[in-house]
Amino acid sequence: MKIIDNVFVVPHVVANPYVILDEDGVTVIDTGLPRSEKRILAYIAGVGKQARDIKRIIITHADLDHFGGLAALQAASGARTYASKIEADAIATGKSSREIKPAGFSLRRMLLALVSPFVKATPFQIDELLLEGDKLPALGGLVVLETPGHTPGHISLFAPSAGVLFCGDSMVSDQNKLQGSRPGITWHESRARESERKQATLGAQIVCSGHGPVVMDAMGKFPV
Repeated sequence: MKIIDNVFVVPHVVANPYVILDEDGVTVIDTGLPRSEKRILAYIAGVGKQARDIKRIIITHADLDHFGGLAALQAASGARTYASKIEADAIATGKSSREIKPAGFSLRRMLLALVSPFVKATPFQIDELLLEGDKLPALGGLVVLETPGHTPGHISLFAPSAGVLFCGDSMVSDQNKLQGSRPGITWHESRARESERKQATLGAQIVCSGHGPVVMDAMGKFPV
């Protein structure tokens, strides 16, 4: 689905992967569960690009539904890969950067219990480690924001010239508004709230979260 010119969200993947088209190639943000790379590659083909056009794959955090397709997508494309050090260390083991303990009964908890024994991510060594303020050459300059809370090393990415924020799971969207990181799968509640406030000050016009629809006209829709 097109968000703005040259920015797309790949549909029908558990955690939203985002595709950015630039003159120097394609950037992918997050890769879904294992085998989601097939949908991502098919979508990229549908917008006139090929696997070899993918130059960068950025992972916001090391949850299975965000880096599960990483190893296969990188193998198909040869792209450089990026994440924060904490999340990269977890990705190297094929595991999350924190233990997930969903609180109470929920559909998500039931699905995690059913799926976890059977769906595993391939351990993968990230090429480049990202820090606060780093800038990647995509969408007019994609600035790295450290947004811990959901996980210890979670990052978001902001393109000031386009007014687009890719927030991973630091926030989720629901009915055209933003909510904080879901309770029970949040590593540190108070740091998650700090990360939400930090992102609310950026002036982002469009927020692309890991779960839920893209939020347009985002000012005033942050959970703070």
